[in-house]
Amino acid sequence: MSNLLDNAIKYSGDGSEITVDVSARHDRVQITVTDRGVGIPTSQLARMFEPYVQLAPADGRAQSGLGIGLSVVRNLVDMHGGHVTAASDGAGKGARFTVSLSTTRAIGAGATNVAEPSKQQTRRLRVLVVDDNRDAAESLAMVLHRHEVQCAFDGETALSIARQFHADAIILDLGLPGISGYELARRLRMLPETANAVLVALSGYGAPDDLRRSRDAGCTEHFVKPVDPEVLIAFLQRS
Repeated sequence: MSNLLDNAIKYSGDGSEITVDVSARHDRVQITVTDRGVGIPTSQLARMFEPYVQLAPADGRAQSGLGIGLSVVRNLVDMHGGHVTAASDGAGKGARFTVSLSTTRAIGAGATNVAEPSKQQTRRLRVLVVDDNRDAAESLAMVLHRHEVQCAFDGETALSIARQFHADAIILDLGLPGISGYELARRLRMLPETANAVLVALSGYGAPDDLRRSRDAGCTEHFVKPVDPEVLIAFLQRS
Protein backbone atom coordinates (compact mmCIF):
# COMPACT_ATOMS: atom_id res chain seq x y z
CA MET A 1 0.00 0.00 0.00
CA SER A 2 2.87 2.35 0.73
CA ASN A 3 4.20 1.78 -2.77
CA LEU A 4 0.82 2.41 -4.41
CA LEU A 5 0.38 5.64 -2.46
CA ASP A 6 3.93 6.77 -3.26
CA ASN A 7 3.27 6.21 -6.96
CA ALA A 8 -0.01 8.11 -6.80
CA ILE A 9 1.83 11.09 -5.28
CA LYS A 10 4.74 10.85 -7.70
CA TYR A 11 2.52 10.85 -10.77
CA SER A 12 0.11 13.58 -9.62
CA GLY A 13 0.49 17.35 -9.62
CA ASP A 14 0.66 19.44 -6.44
CA GLY A 15 -2.74 19.69 -4.78
CA SER A 16 -4.21 16.84 -6.80
CA GLU A 17 -6.69 14.59 -4.97
CA ILE A 18 -5.80 10.98 -4.16
CA THR A 19 -8.43 8.65 -2.68
CA VAL A 20 -8.28 5.25 -0.99
CA ASP A 21 -11.50 3.21 -1.01
CA VAL A 22 -11.96 -0.02 0.93
CA SER A 23 -14.95 -2.32 0.50
CA ALA A 24 -15.86 -5.83 1.66
CA ARG A 25 -17.75 -8.04 -0.75
CA HIS A 26 -18.65 -11.58 0.29
CA ASP A 27 -15.35 -13.21 1.30
CA ARG A 28 -13.01 -10.61 -0.23
CA VAL A 29 -11.76 -7.13 0.56
CA GLN A 30 -10.98 -4.63 -2.21
CA ILE A 31 -8.66 -1.66 -1.71
CA THR A 32 -8.53 0.91 -4.53
CA VAL A 33 -6.02 3.77 -4.78
CA THR A 34 -7.19 6.40 -7.30
CA ASP A 35 -5.32 9.48 -8.49
CA ARG A 36 -5.98 12.22 -11.03
CA GLY A 37 -2.43 12.38 -12.32
CA VAL A 38 -0.69 11.66 -15.60
CA GLY A 39 -2.65 8.47 -16.26
CA ILE A 40 -1.45 5.37 -18.07
CA PRO A 41 -1.57 4.96 -21.87
CA THR A 42 -3.68 1.98 -22.89
CA SER A 43 -0.65 0.39 -24.54
CA GLN A 44 1.21 0.39 -21.18
CA LEU A 45 -1.49 -1.02 -18.89
CA ALA A 46 -0.65 -4.67 -19.46
CA ARG A 47 3.03 -4.05 -18.64
CA MET A 48 2.73 -1.95 -15.46
CA PHE A 49 3.62 -4.84 -13.14
CA GLU A 50 6.69 -5.93 -15.09
CA PRO A 51 10.10 -5.08 -13.54
CA TYR A 52 11.75 -1.82 -14.70
CA VAL A 53 8.66 -0.40 -16.44
CA GLN A 54 8.38 3.33 -15.63
CA LEU A 55 6.28 6.27 -16.79
CA ALA A 56 7.38 9.89 -16.95
CA PRO A 57 6.61 11.62 -13.60
CA ALA A 58 4.03 14.41 -13.41
CA ASP A 59 6.66 17.17 -13.11
CA GLY A 60 8.67 15.94 -16.10
CA ARG A 61 11.85 15.46 -14.08
CA ALA A 62 14.12 12.45 -14.42
CA GLN A 63 12.61 9.38 -12.80
CA SER A 64 14.08 7.97 -9.59
CA GLY A 65 14.14 4.35 -8.48
CA LEU A 66 14.47 1.12 -10.42
CA GLY A 67 10.89 0.66 -11.53
CA ILE A 68 10.49 -2.56 -9.54
CA GLY A 69 7.99 -1.33 -6.96
CA LEU A 70 4.84 -2.51 -8.75
CA SER A 71 6.49 -5.85 -9.45
CA VAL A 72 7.09 -6.19 -5.69
CA VAL A 73 3.46 -5.22 -5.01
CA ARG A 74 2.22 -7.93 -7.36
CA ASN A 75 4.47 -10.58 -5.83
CA LEU A 76 3.44 -9.72 -2.26
CA VAL A 77 -0.26 -9.69 -3.14
CA ASP A 78 0.08 -12.99 -5.02
CA MET A 79 1.82 -14.54 -2.00
CA HIS A 80 -1.25 -13.68 0.08
CA GLY A 81 -3.60 -15.32 -2.42
CA GLY A 82 -4.88 -12.07 -3.89
CA HIS A 83 -4.51 -10.12 -7.11
CA VAL A 84 -3.84 -6.51 -8.13
CA THR A 85 -4.99 -4.70 -11.26
CA ALA A 86 -4.25 -1.36 -12.91
CA ALA A 87 -6.80 0.76 -14.78
CA SER A 88 -6.79 4.16 -16.46
CA ASP A 89 -8.92 6.10 -18.92
CA GLY A 90 -5.74 7.12 -20.73
CA ALA A 91 -2.93 9.68 -20.62
CA GLY A 92 -3.74 12.65 -18.40
CA LYS A 93 -6.83 11.00 -16.90
CA GLY A 94 -5.45 9.47 -13.72
CA ALA A 95 -5.06 5.85 -12.67
CA ARG A 96 -6.67 3.27 -10.36
CA PHE A 97 -4.90 0.38 -8.69
CA THR A 98 -7.11 -2.23 -7.02
CA VAL A 99 -5.90 -4.89 -4.58
CA SER A 100 -8.25 -7.79 -3.86
CA LEU A 101 -7.57 -10.11 -0.91
CA SER A 102 -9.47 -12.88 0.85
CA THR A 103 -10.77 -12.12 4.31
CA THR A 104 -9.19 -14.03 7.19
CA ARG A 105 -12.51 -15.72 7.91
CA ALA A 106 -12.65 -17.07 4.35
CA ILE A 107 -9.09 -18.35 4.56
CA GLY A 108 -9.80 -20.08 7.87
CA ALA A 109 -13.02 -21.63 6.60
CA GLY A 110 -11.38 -23.06 3.51
CA ALA A 111 -8.18 -24.26 5.16
CA THR A 112 -7.68 -27.97 5.73
CA ASN A 113 -4.13 -29.30 5.98
CA VAL A 114 -2.32 -25.97 6.13
CA ALA A 115 -0.96 -25.96 9.68
CA GLU A 116 2.32 -27.77 9.04
CA PRO A 117 3.27 -25.96 5.79
CA SER A 118 2.49 -22.66 7.53
CA LYS A 119 5.02 -23.44 10.26
CA GLN A 120 7.66 -24.16 7.66
CA GLN A 121 6.97 -21.01 5.67
CA THR A 122 7.14 -18.68 8.65
CA ARG A 123 10.48 -19.75 10.12
CA ARG A 124 11.78 -16.33 11.12
CA LEU A 125 15.35 -15.49 10.19
CA ARG A 126 17.60 -12.50 10.81
CA VAL A 127 18.48 -11.21 7.34
CA LEU A 128 20.89 -8.38 6.46
CA VAL A 129 20.40 -6.84 2.99
CA VAL A 130 23.39 -4.91 1.61
CA ASP A 131 22.94 -2.77 -1.50
CA ASP A 132 24.06 0.77 -2.28
CA ASN A 133 20.79 1.31 -4.16
CA ARG A 134 18.44 2.20 -1.31
CA ASP A 135 15.33 1.52 -3.40
CA ALA A 136 16.53 -1.97 -4.30
CA ALA A 137 17.51 -2.80 -0.70
CA GLU A 138 14.25 -1.59 0.81
CA SER A 139 12.17 -3.30 -1.88
CA LEU A 140 13.93 -6.58 -1.11
CA ALA A 141 13.28 -6.01 2.59
CA MET A 142 9.57 -5.67 1.71
CA VAL A 143 9.66 -9.03 -0.05
CA LEU A 144 11.26 -10.61 3.03
CA HIS A 145 8.74 -9.06 5.43
CA ARG A 146 8.16 -12.38 7.24
CA HIS A 147 11.72 -12.21 8.56
CA GLU A 148 13.60 -9.73 10.76
CA VAL A 149 15.42 -7.62 8.17
CA GLN A 150 17.98 -4.83 8.41
CA CYS A 151 19.46 -2.89 5.49
CA ALA A 152 22.92 -1.44 4.91
CA PHE A 153 23.86 0.73 1.94
CA ASP A 154 27.65 0.37 2.03
CA GLY A 155 30.25 -2.13 3.17
CA GLU A 156 31.44 -0.34 6.32
CA THR A 157 27.89 0.03 7.63
CA ALA A 158 27.22 -3.62 6.81
CA LEU A 159 30.21 -4.72 8.89
CA SER A 160 29.10 -2.53 11.80
CA ILE A 161 25.56 -3.92 11.74
CA ALA A 162 26.83 -7.49 11.29
CA ARG A 163 28.75 -7.32 14.59
CA GLN A 164 25.53 -6.56 16.49
CA PHE A 165 22.78 -8.18 14.42
CA HIS A 166 24.10 -11.79 14.26
CA ALA A 167 22.41 -12.38 10.90
CA ASP A 168 21.41 -15.88 9.82
CA ALA A 169 21.65 -14.79 6.16
CA ILE A 170 23.28 -11.83 4.40
CA ILE A 171 22.22 -10.83 0.89
CA LEU A 172 24.84 -8.59 -0.68
CA ASP A 173 25.19 -6.71 -3.91
CA LEU A 174 28.60 -7.39 -5.43
CA GLY A 175 28.91 -3.97 -7.11
CA LEU A 176 29.26 -1.92 -3.93
CA PRO A 177 31.32 1.30 -3.90
CA GLY A 178 34.37 1.38 -1.64
CA ILE A 179 34.48 -2.12 -0.20
CA SER A 180 33.34 -4.40 -3.01
CA GLY A 181 30.84 -7.17 -2.39
CA TYR A 182 33.62 -9.74 -2.83
CA GLU A 183 35.82 -8.11 -0.19
CA LEU A 184 32.82 -7.62 2.11
CA ALA A 185 32.00 -11.32 1.85
CA ARG A 186 35.56 -12.24 2.82
CA ARG A 187 35.48 -9.91 5.83
CA LEU A 188 32.09 -11.21 6.95
CA ARG A 189 33.45 -14.75 6.86
CA MET A 190 36.23 -13.62 9.23
CA LEU A 191 33.84 -12.12 11.80
CA PRO A 192 32.83 -14.60 14.54
CA GLU A 193 29.28 -13.20 14.47
CA THR A 194 28.80 -14.05 10.76
CA ALA A 195 31.33 -16.81 10.14
CA ASN A 196 28.52 -19.35 9.72
CA ALA A 197 25.92 -17.08 8.13
CA VAL A 198 24.53 -17.91 4.71
CA LEU A 199 26.03 -15.38 2.29
CA VAL A 200 23.96 -14.75 -0.83
CA ALA A 201 25.53 -12.79 -3.69
CA LEU A 202 23.40 -10.57 -5.94
CA SER A 203 24.86 -9.42 -9.24
CA GLY A 204 23.90 -8.31 -12.71
CA TYR A 205 26.44 -10.81 -13.99
CA GLY A 206 26.23 -14.60 -13.89
CA ALA A 207 29.06 -15.88 -16.06
CA PRO A 208 31.09 -18.86 -14.76
CA ASP A 209 33.93 -16.55 -13.69
CA ASP A 210 31.50 -14.36 -11.71
CA LEU A 211 30.13 -17.44 -9.94
CA ARG A 212 33.65 -18.64 -9.15
CA ARG A 213 34.69 -15.26 -7.70
CA SER A 214 31.66 -15.06 -5.40
CA ARG A 215 32.15 -18.68 -4.30
CA ASP A 216 35.84 -18.04 -3.58
CA ALA A 217 34.85 -14.98 -1.52
CA GLY A 218 32.70 -17.19 0.70
CA CYS A 219 29.22 -16.84 -0.79
CA THR A 220 26.93 -19.83 -0.46
CA GLU A 221 24.72 -18.90 -3.43
CA HIS A 222 24.83 -16.47 -6.36
CA PHE A 223 21.66 -14.97 -7.85
CA VAL A 224 21.53 -12.84 -10.97
CA LYS A 225 19.46 -9.63 -10.77
CA PRO A 226 16.54 -9.31 -10.83
CA VAL A 227 16.09 -12.30 -8.56
CA ASP A 228 12.72 -14.05 -8.50
CA PRO A 229 11.39 -13.33 -4.97
CA GLU A 230 9.84 -16.79 -4.63
CA VAL A 231 13.13 -18.46 -5.53
CA LEU A 232 15.02 -16.35 -2.97
CA ILE A 233 12.45 -16.98 -0.22
CA ALA A 234 12.50 -20.72 -0.90
CA PHE A 235 16.31 -20.76 -0.77
CA LEU A 236 16.39 -18.96 2.59
CA GLN A 237 13.87 -21.39 4.06
CA ARG A 238 16.03 -24.34 2.97
CA SER A 239 19.26 -22.85 4.29
